[in-house]
Amino acid sequence: MAIILIFLGLLVVLAVLPQFWVKRVIEAHSAERADFPGTGGEFARHLLDEMRLGHVKVEETKDGDHYDPMAKVVRLLPQHLNGRSLSAVVIAAHEVGHAMQDATGYGPLARRTQMAHQARWIETIGSSVMLLAPVMMIFTKAPFLMVLQLAAGMLILSFTILMHALTLPVEFDASFSRAMPVLKAGGYLEEKDMRAARNILRAAAFTYVAAAAMSMLDVMRWIRVLRF
Repeated sequence: MAIILIFLGLLVVLAVLPQFWVKRVIEAHSAERADFPGTGGEFARHLLDEMRLGHVKVEETKDGDHYDPMAKVVRLLPQHLNGRSLSAVVIAAHEVGHAMQDATGYGPLARRTQMAHQARWIETIGSSVMLLAPVMMIFTKAPFLMVLQLAAGMLILSFTILMHALTLPVEFDASFSRAMPVLKAGGYLEEKDMRAARNILRAAAFTYVAAAAMSMLDVMRWIRVLRF
């Protein structure tokens, strides 16, 4: 029991700290910059056009900055789409990095996209299986059936953990193999801003560490609920 509590505590820390750090890094560089010629959205549009990705749209979202490979859209939060801050520009470059991955047929992005599409219904099935397990045991009077259902449900929910684990390399590639070289080669940022830009790109990638930890917390929560 103590080991489980310690493990849960570590997962909570792993989930909360990256979120706190990411928010702090982005907010630290969210001040408007009069020396920037355009907004994050305009910068994203410029980079996409420069790379002959004119078919990729740039839109506003409230669901977090992301690139949608199915719709071919870079979506940015209002403050990043319309802002002229360092965070807005760098995050826009990061999301364009995903569009670059998509355009070059980057395999890990394609696998993540497929898994993300499957994760929604797999997670729903996993939760349903575990919720129905006690009911099935009552009607069938077969405890082993409940064990099998719980095992199946845990396996299905663990799919999300695997998806987030595979996501990290995709995010770091978008940040440091795509966005950073573009920012450097194009001379879009002064040297004094490059260190902060690296921190912002790192923060953008590490949001998925927290997501993976939250997935594990969900699995552990099911274990505790069904155990008692």
